[in-house]
Amino acid sequence: MPIIFCYYRYVIQPFILTTMRFYVFFGFIVMFLLGCDKVDSLTQFDMNYEESIVIPASTGINLPFDLFTPDMETDSESEFAVNNTKKNLIEEIVLKKLGLSITAPENGDFSFLKSIEIYISAEDLQEIKIAWNENIPENAGRELELETSDNDLKEYIKKDSYKLRLHTVTDKVLASDYHIDVRSVFRVDAKILGT
Repeated sequence: MPIIFCYYRYVIQPFILTTMRFYVFFGFIVMFLLGCDKVDSLTQFDMNYEESIVIPASTGINLPFDLFTPDMETDSESEFAVNNTKKNLIEEIVLKKLGLSITAPENGDFSFLKSIEIYISAEDLQEIKIAWNENIPENAGRELELETSDNDLKEYIKKDSYKLRLHTVTDKVLASDYHIDVRSVFRVDAKILGT
């Protein structure tokens, strides 16, 4: 009997305790990592903007031309406040998505475009390219999603307003004006007030 007791006390019991400690430690690590992802998602939010432009009828073929949006009010102060943060707590803002939609004419599609590049500018900041599609297919349809850059755009969005410049090349003559909605989604990574 004492040999079994000694074997249990000095071999089996330490093994069980070591195994339990490992699982408890492993459980804490997993909870910590999942918790960090949860905190990250709490400090990220999207800001959505929409503006309309008109491409006039009879725009030349294979000639580059530029269209400008009016100043787009960012309303960033109130967006930041709603998400419990401030301008000085913003770590990064990147363009997550930029899409174009034809609203008129009814039978219009993006097959008239050969390529498009979109640039952002704001007061006292250089213009930079943020989205593009260099080979628009003939079957593009009425909706067009562009590739986006991973530039940090926080200084542009923190301003009161910004402008977009659309640099386009067409490969067809337009019989009528094309009305296009430009929708952009910016992902904001910020510190939360009180943290």
